[in-house]
Amino acid sequence: MGRLGWKSFYRRNLPHIQLPGCTLFVTFRLAGSIPAEAAQSLIAEGRRVDAALARIADLGERERRRSLEQRRLFGKWDAALDTAAVGPLWLGDPGIAALMADCLQYRDGRVYDLDAYCIMPNHVHLVCTPLVKEGDNYYSISSIMHSLKGYVARQANVLLGREGAFWQHENYDHVVRDEGEWQRIVYYVLDNPVKAGLVQTWRDWKWSYCKQL
Repeated sequence: MGRLGWKSFYRRNLPHIQLPGCTLFVTFRLAGSIPAEAAQSLIAEGRRVDAALARIADLGERERRRSLEQRRLFGKWDAALDTAAVGPLWLGDPGIAALMADCLQYRDGRVYDLDAYCIMPNHVHLVCTPLVKEGDNYYSISSIMHSLKGYVARQANVLLGREGAFWQHENYDHVVRDEGEWQRIVYYVLDNPVKAGLVQTWRDWKWSYCKQL
């Protein structure tokens, strides 16, 4: 199996879990959108949390704590993006944001079922369910993101007249475990521009989408 093939779990700097048929909350960001020192501090904190969780003998309690810690750490990553005083904001360019939106919509019904997204100036939130590729195999989130980010990076660099890395290599992805969590995450995604002080209501943000709203 290649590195983009379907895996139920893998880890780089962050843990990645994909269960068959599951809905995923994915966040990906521009290269350099968080200062290296701050990013390394957050990665180190995540590793310390993993080490502490591994010492919890009760599996049920371990998973409960893992879910809480993942939510807490994600909040810190997202806050760092929303308040970044340095770094690129290429997705704030209407032409680049439109390209990103078109590419997200194009894949709906092809490789995933698209629930929601929000394109922020330096990162993107995506809620989707990968579809069955062949037999019982699902499109892997790694292959979906590789294709999506690669295409957008090439086209955006042409539009911007630049070369070099466009996206940060790794994504944050989280399994949505039930309807209640799905609702919480979707509203979190839609409210991101409001929380960042960019608009008054989520409907005022041109680069948000939700299938059910």
